[in-house]
Amino acid sequence: MFAVAVGACGSDAKTTGSSAPAGAKTTLNLGYFPNVTHAPAVYGVENGDFAKTLGSNVTLKTSTYTAGPAAVEALFSGAIDAAFVGPGPASSAYTKSNGAAALLVAGVASGGAFLVVQPGITAPADLKGKKIADPQLNGTQDIALRWYLKQQGFKTDINGGGDVHVVPQDNAQTLDAFKSKDIDGAWVPEPWATRLVSAGGKVLVDERDLWPNKQFVTTVLIVSTKFLNAHRDVVKALILATSNAIDAINANPTAAASVVSKGIEKITTKPIKVDLVTASFKSITFTLDPLATTLLTVADHASQIGLAKKADLSGLFDLSLVNELLASKGKASVSSK
Repeated sequence: MFAVAVGACGSDAKTTGSSAPAGAKTTLNLGYFPNVTHAPAVYGVENGDFAKTLGSNVTLKTSTYTAGPAAVEALFSGAIDAAFVGPGPASSAYTKSNGAAALLVAGVASGGAFLVVQPGITAPADLKGKKIADPQLNGTQDIALRWYLKQQGFKTDINGGGDVHVVPQDNAQTLDAFKSKDIDGAWVPEPWATRLVSAGGKVLVDERDLWPNKQFVTTVLIVSTKFLNAHRDVVKALILATSNAIDAINANPTAAASVVSKGIEKITTKPIKVDLVTASFKSITFTLDPLATTLLTVADHASQIGLAKKADLSGLFDLSLVNELLASKGKASVSSK
């Protein structure tokens, strides 16, 4: 379940540009979410491993977000240099900037997203007229929810109208709204799905069941093209730090869950039990493989439901650094195809 997954061999061209001189001081501004689907980032930041692996010449500054679109805007503005985000925002960052702003350099996680509903909802048809939340408009779960509803014959719009009322909102707000029955369900990542179940909800859809081999990309690492060109060594160290965090989670999920629990609570100010994080791990595979085929499918779904324009994403990936790392560990390379 927790092993680092690798895909078929493939080659990806490197970005070009002059890197900073070896040993030069720099700052890496990194964004991530307080979600279990971002556990490698939460773990590595919380226990100091990210800063240690980046080295004394790199100052790590972090920012946290509740969903990908906000992180992408921060990257566009220059507030952050790299971010752990979902496939939808990763594609959006590339297409909105005509390929100039950001590149995807590694995968992070697969799975860990669910539609959790109130007990009275027993079938997809029962969703008609109901209010369903997700983290943010045009975020990864928003695309998944709207695509699923479309497949069920329902219409939605970005203003919360249609056959099913989609309500993008902060995950913590979703938990409170679900407890008070102000919403009928939510399509959310872990640990929020397990939290909703603990609050009396039930899983109507495990997103893994909607994908071949139960695999779909949930989290990837993107880096601003400018930063990648200037600091390839720093980005390589960040990928190594992510890989080390994945290895630590694989080796001892319970110990890792304790660190992740502390990290999430520190950010959200909402206590989260270690056993809840451990339970959340069971639906997630942490992997450096970006599962490119599924990412491209998510982008296609976004265009079909009107959240994004259809675009050529062939230049989105620069997997050269992650493949260098995998080669050094004797593992097969990952592919952008």
